[in-house]
Amino acid sequence: MYELLKPALLRLPPERVHEGTLGLLRVAERTGAHRAYASHYTVDDERLAVDAFDQAFPNPVGLAAGFDKNAEAPRALAALGFGHVEVGAVTAERQPGNPRPRLFRLPEDDALVNRMGFNNHGADVVGQRLDEATPPAVPLGVNVGKSKVTPLEDAPEDYSYTYGRVADAGDYFVVNVSSPNTPGLRELQNRAQLAEILDALQDAGAAPLLVKLSPDLHREAVTDAIDLANELGLDGLVATNTTTDRPDTLQSPNAAEGGGLSGKPIRDRATDQVRFVAERTDLPVVGVGGVFTAEDAYEKIRAGASVVQLYTGLVYRGPSIARRINEGLLDLLERDGFDSVADAVGADL
Repeated sequence: MYELLKPALLRLPPERVHEGTLGLLRVAERTGAHRAYASHYTVDDERLAVDAFDQAFPNPVGLAAGFDKNAEAPRALAALGFGHVEVGAVTAERQPGNPRPRLFRLPEDDALVNRMGFNNHGADVVGQRLDEATPPAVPLGVNVGKSKVTPLEDAPEDYSYTYGRVADAGDYFVVNVSSPNTPGLRELQNRAQLAEILDALQDAGAAPLLVKLSPDLHREAVTDAIDLANELGLDGLVATNTTTDRPDTLQSPNAAEGGGLSGKPIRDRATDQVRFVAERTDLPVVGVGGVFTAEDAYEKIRAGASVVQLYTGLVYRGPSIARRINEGLLDLLERDGFDSVADAVGADL
């Protein structure tokens, strides 16, 4: 069905389609209709189960932050077969984000460019929504960003405020200092400022706590972040966010748009980042970037990712993507003689 609708959907403005999709998911969640399609999309097999950062994931395929920024439909999204759902990024202040248009498809490249700018309803609204809602049946992550109006020197307090509003509902928390679409945000990836933010969050009780890394960091900076995560006893690392680079292979004219590039063009770069991180820490790694197929997910798992996440793949492959990846993973595990996904993690290191 999605393949039949896809040509028409791709002719509509991407943010309009995204908002419409979320609207349908909200209705499904409020009416309980999401339960009807959970049985169609969910692959229930103990070989897919993974334990990481104190969470039990029924399968390793998760939905990345950015799709459900305001935690409006996490149960309906989980019913699409995802093993976890990450909402946000949430900021302390409500903010509209950057001017539209700010989301661009690159269909020739199976990619997106976004410069959304952390548009969200703010920590007070999102926190209350999460507190009042029934949680999904899978781990719920909350991605925490910095408010645009907050000076960099006040970032620790800003992140801590947001955490405090979502603390009771989240199963894990991701510090986002790597989005390219908030001015100055990536400066917080330097060791001293990142340490202040993480210290403040740990003092506030944030756990499990992970940091999301940029694919554009130099190896020395990535190593610094890994060392800091090890020293502070964080619970994991997310590799990676979107990139401001534009590979020469891009064919779409929208490649010229400013913002973060996601999708297939960053698949190999993201996998290399996963491998680089996994070789330098025993902390669990979440692999993100260019996951469209079971082979894409399996490559990241073998490179050291305990679980993977996707967003762009959902746009181009539709609501059955988690089911297809999980079914394919079972075939790949059987082919290579692994008893479970957990056994395959880091097999290529």
